[in-house]
Amino acid sequence: MIVGNDPQKALDLIFGEGIITFDVPMATALKGTLDLGGGYVLDLNGTILGEPSAAPPVLRISGIGRPGTPTAGWDYEYVGYLAWTWPNGTAQVPAIVGTVVRAKPHDHDQAKAGFVASFIATKQQ
Repeated sequence: MIVGNDPQKALDLIFGEGIITFDVPMATALKGTLDLGGGYVLDLNGTILGEPSAAPPVLRISGIGRPGTPTAGWDYEYVGYLAWTWPNGTAQVPAIVGTVVRAKPHDHDQAKAGFVASFIATKQQ
């Protein structure tokens, strides 16, 4: 889709936004949260795949909603890649790019399983 000068087309591309916080307790694992605001939080657990000296690592992450909150019953699967770091680049912000799939339906089946969206996560400076 070409957005052109239509700001609504740009906004329509956004599936969701939030703040991801990661802890990497070991070289091949991560834990964290995706806070979408307003009490909408997913708990994240994942693995980091790949050799550090080879291509950028692959992140496989499960995002599970919290019982007793608006995200209860939510289940999303993420696969992301660390964006390439250009050796001669300037002002590059570390980023993870990938896709997310809704693994289970939620909200009384209004949010169907199988929906896929692209995502970009950038490091806050």
